[in-house]
Amino acid sequence: MHEMTLDDLLGAVISWLPLVMVLLSLAAAALIFPLPEHRGRLRATVNLTAAVLKVLLIVALVPPVVADGARPEVSMPFLPGIDLVLRADPLALFFAGLSAVLWLLTTVYAIGYLKDSPHRSRFFGFFSLCVTATVGISFSGNLITFLVFYELLTVATYPLVAHRGTPQALHAARLYLRYTLSGGLAVLIGVVWLTMYAGPADFAEGGAESVTELAAASPGTATLIFVLLVGGLGVKAALFPLHGWLPQAMVAPAPVSALLHAVAVVKAGVFGIVRVVDDVYGIEVTAALGVLTPLLLVASFTILYGSYQALRQTDLKRRLAYSTVSQVSYVTLGITMMEMTATAGGVVHLVHQGIMKITLFFCAGLFAEVLGVHRIEDTRGLGRRMPLTSAAFTVGAFGMIGLPPTAGFISKWQLGEGALASPHPWVLGVLVLSSLLNAAYFLPIVLRLWAPEPVQAEGRDRGRVHEPAPLVVPAMITAGFTLLVGLAASVPFAPLRVAEYIAEGVFR
Repeated sequence: MHEMTLDDLLGAVISWLPLVMVLLSLAAAALIFPLPEHRGRLRATVNLTAAVLKVLLIVALVPPVVADGARPEVSMPFLPGIDLVLRADPLALFFAGLSAVLWLLTTVYAIGYLKDSPHRSRFFGFFSLCVTATVGISFSGNLITFLVFYELLTVATYPLVAHRGTPQALHAARLYLRYTLSGGLAVLIGVVWLTMYAGPADFAEGGAESVTELAAASPGTATLIFVLLVGGLGVKAALFPLHGWLPQAMVAPAPVSALLHAVAVVKAGVFGIVRVVDDVYGIEVTAALGVLTPLLLVASFTILYGSYQALRQTDLKRRLAYSTVSQVSYVTLGITMMEMTATAGGVVHLVHQGIMKITLFFCAGLFAEVLGVHRIEDTRGLGRRMPLTSAAFTVGAFGMIGLPPTAGFISKWQLGEGALASPHPWVLGVLVLSSLLNAAYFLPIVLRLWAPEPVQAEGRDRGRVHEPAPLVVPAMITAGFTLLVGLAASVPFAPLRVAEYIAEGVFR
């Protein structure tokens, strides 16, 4: 009889960690929903304990998965011949790590932001359900599993967008639901169609073998399925012209905006596109089908269109929303250039954009909550009144422009270098023009923040105001991350290093 060694035991424990993380978030939601409103301390304890445990479990998985090449996996029967599969590979850890760290900070922020608001148990219950869905999306090992959690994310996010219950919030939530359910329907048809021809399509480096065979035997069918999958995912990824829900959703509370733009929803869409291109079809098959270049063109146009629209906005959150439309497409841009450095640049921007954009939304929420400032023209002189918030915003804005030594500089450097080495060197022009537009719509805000205050109304106190610690500390931490991942891009296990490792697997 085989005796279980310590290594066997550790391997068995590690293989269950993806499922444990999904259940951890689900258990938090189940505990939070029935809590009375006045049990704020218990609600915060459950939230923060689950968030901290997830971060620790992700950290525990990094060495075996990235350094040792392990692929912890657990599967369970779902449909005849089809299993739900949760697997930890480097890309899964990359997305799960981003969501776990930013979710912990967003939870701290949300507890402070909603301190005296009604319906907090409902809010944080759905918040935890969103975490459940995002962790499930991260660790999905095949398209069917991905679809299940992708749709759960749609349903769980709707009540958060509608949370305030105003006519504007309800309208935005209904619009969000119409867009995302339509996109989800396209993904569903694509997944069912692909499963009929190629089986459950496990995610694999270089693409699923059964999908390669389908593309060789029936390229037209494979192309149509690809269009359905990427078109459906493009709704949450906010690709033009499927982005319309995102600016409207800005009526949601600031933590939800952070959730939509940096942690979960748009990231789930673009993460799905990366999976379909790299791990379902494979980069070689995708290129052979002739669908990479059209997707590259759509991403390029979305980048410029989003920047142009951001430039036209006078409301701070709407400007940030259109900035997201632009910046998230850098990921799609990178993976469609058919070049390893560009792919690493696109993948690393999954993390970099999240860190920078969540900083900006944390700050926008602080300006709105502390001083009631929503419009860009009213931000003049806030650097003196809210110096910590303004400093964090400045770092986030510089990152979005791509100034060194921020995370954004690393992303754009990789993408630019990859563009020159790729069959599409013209993409460098898109990156330069986009960066100029980024500067055109972010620098005026930064200059206003640090400009002298307008003439004071007589007797009105315009001195420094209190910046609530639960709100400003997360913003300062993510601003620090924006600098840290830029300065330490070359150290082992830095996001860029992990992204390069993932890109090598795509072209292996």
